[in-house]
Amino acid sequence: MAMDLTERFAPQRKETMPDTKHTPFWSSETLIGEEEIFAERVEHRGTTLFLGKFTMNEVLAVLGRKGFLKEARKRRLWPLHFDLNSSEFPLQRFRIFLRESHPDNLIVDLKIREACFHPRETPAPGFPARALKGLVLEWLTLQNPAAEFSEKRGSLPGQQHPGLGMSKRIIDIFVYLAKVTRSDCILAFPAYFHNGVLFSRYFRFVNPGKEGEVQAIRRTFSHMPVRQLAWAVHLNCLRDPEGKHYEWKAEEQLLPLAKDLKDHFDSRSYKEAVKQALRKSAFKIDGETFESKFGAID
Repeated sequence: MAMDLTERFAPQRKETMPDTKHTPFWSSETLIGEEEIFAERVEHRGTTLFLGKFTMNEVLAVLGRKGFLKEARKRRLWPLHFDLNSSEFPLQRFRIFLRESHPDNLIVDLKIREACFHPRETPAPGFPARALKGLVLEWLTLQNPAAEFSEKRGSLPGQQHPGLGMSKRIIDIFVYLAKVTRSDCILAFPAYFHNGVLFSRYFRFVNPGKEGEVQAIRRTFSHMPVRQLAWAVHLNCLRDPEGKHYEWKAEEQLLPLAKDLKDHFDSRSYKEAVKQALRKSAFKIDGETFESKFGAID
């Protein structure tokens, strides 16, 4: 289903995002107000409704209320064209294009579904044993097809265009959807190391060992820009504590919404497990190989 309703839902009011820089993501202060949440919806399978519940008009109203449409206009990404593919429902693909549906005009590419979440591996002690309802982000691309890379703003692994620079606003929208659908968490599988780093402001890895691993890499190379470090990982120039090439492997990363999940990630046992992983981790970069490979890209 494709639609162009951007004029009808053009931004009309100013909206600001809460400053979470110094506030943990599990803070009792929510990113959105409970009064904003829709009433309970009935799911319709095999339809053109987003998540089987919401009309495209409702989705666009949320994008307008949360400031996405206003920010798109600021970036001259207008008019917008929307496409929803439900051929693999409950997995849906939601895409936003500039002007028309064409790969070169892609702004947002989201694969999303609701699912009962069970960790792939045995989670850390204290992780809720009950079935968890998750809003699963199977794939997410956010880019500005009208922008170009430059010396000051180079590409990250997997990027075809520069990013949108709207991560906090996008997370707020996902939190809104998760609240509406009464999900316990938002679940992501970061395909690249830099995705895991960028999401880490709001998400935590279910595996505390993975959380500690990522934190250890960031701390060890805190002097390096994220872009360079991301390429060092992607180009197999990072060495693990055993001297082997470090290979990024995606694992479950959660933004908890349910109280028992928030309590788990804020617990002493989880934090101590992360610290143990940090102490065991010692990474280094093969400088000569990295300079050669990165120079060819940069």
